Amino acid sequence: MGKIPKGLSDKDMLDGYVEEVTMEAQFMAAEAAEDKKRREKIFGTGKNSLSMSGLDDETLEKLGRKLLELKMELFREGIKNYTLKVKREDWDIVITPVVRGQSMKKK
Repeated sequence: MGKIPKGLSDKDMLDGYVEEVTMEAQFMAAEAAEDKKRREKIFGTGKNSLSMSGLDDETLEKLGRKLLELKMELFREGIKNYTLKVKREDWDIVITPVVRGQSMKKK
C-alpha cells in the first residue's frame, strides 16, 4: 500500500473510487424502475395523461388508490366486465362503474 498524500480535498481523495454494487442496491434500483413503469402506465406521460390535469402527485396517488380499491371490490363481487362513467355534478366529479349498459347501485 502506498503512502497517503496529505492536504487532499474530499473530492481528490475519492477520485477513481467506484462503489461496489450490492444485492440490496440492485433490488432497490429494480424496485424503483418497476414503480416508475407502474406510474407511467397508470398516469401516462403524454398529452392525454392525468399529470396534465393540474393535479399534484399526492392527489394523483390518492385517486389511483381509490380507483384500485373500487376495482378490487368489483372483482370480489364477481364483476369483471365494466367501464367507468365520469360525470360532473356541480363541484363534484363522479366516477361510476357501468356493467353491460346498466348503472350499478351499491346495495
